[in-house]
Amino acid sequence: MVNKLKIDVVTIFPDYVVMPLAQSLIGKAGQSGLVEITANDLRDFTSDAHRTVDDTPYGGGAGMVMMPTVWGDAIDSISNATSAAVHELIILTPAGELFSQSMAQELSLSEHLIFACGRYEGIDQRVTDHYRTRPEFRVREVSIGNYVLNGGEAAALVMIEAIVRLVPGVIGNPESLAEESHSIAADAQDEVLLEYPIYTKPSKWRGLSVPAILTSGNHGLIATWRREQAISRTEQIRPKTRE
Repeated sequence: MVNKLKIDVVTIFPDYVVMPLAQSLIGKAGQSGLVEITANDLRDFTSDAHRTVDDTPYGGGAGMVMMPTVWGDAIDSISNATSAAVHELIILTPAGELFSQSMAQELSLSEHLIFACGRYEGIDQRVTDHYRTRPEFRVREVSIGNYVLNGGEAAALVMIEAIVRLVPGVIGNPESLAEESHSIAADAQDEVLLEYPIYTKPSKWRGLSVPAILTSGNHGLIATWRREQAISRTEQIRPKTRE
């Protein structure tokens, strides 16, 4: 059975995500019915004339904090509009767990993803705490790297692209997914390796030739060479991943 994934992005800048998500394979996945993606304007769930979504932080400090009231109304409304048994609430924050290929694979099997794109100093912690008490929600605080962005929209786009391409039927040749960086198992412990170097025609370009092993026709030797190259590249570029 083909997985149908519903994705809701909640943001104060819906135009930020609408156009990118309509492009390339993500857009085609939406058109073919494999995935349904909606950009929701957080301000549509406010109740005051100024459409306020933030206030000053308790305890003092710089910046503004996004209020739990508007986020609660938004998440409740969006989740109630779907028939999913479980809603994956993903709160984008620099303080979250690091996004990974294994997380992308897990989330690609979900029924419903809600991306909460914070701004300013972030979202009131009680939003995370409240939805963690509700059995129909699984809450993840997620970061895409050890740096700070102006908001969660760019992070949501990164995650959505990584997730949607793993939904069965989105990639034309599913075998290509198994040979990508972060998907290659190095040993019985499924250690993650970077992808081996890849080449195409012409066989010679600006004095550089394709490694002879790749034109040998010996697929066993080619597989061994690729594995060795993946291990070597990982040790050189990401040595900590092999500790």
